[in-house]
Amino acid sequence: MSENVERNIMVRQVTDVHANWSEQERGGPGKFSYQLILDNGAEEYAIRPEAEDADVLIELFKATGTIYFDMERKVLIFGSIPLGG
Repeated sequence: MSENVERNIMVRQVTDVHANWSEQERGGPGKFSYQLILDNGAEEYAIRPEAEDADVLIELFKATGTIYFDMERKVLIFGSIPLGG
């Protein structure tokens, strides 16, 4: 029963992020990916942003205390982001 409940959870908290870069062809541009660890390992999901988006995501990861990932819509949801002053 609890396994079915776990599978039905659509929004999970991102509890860790692992960054990756892989070479696509020798001397060519590579690809970035982030492995999202959700709810302390209950689920994992890999996203593959373009380099420009990867830079922005790193800044958001650093600036935000709480991040969620909507498994159904494939959306990262960032908590409160400091706006500076």
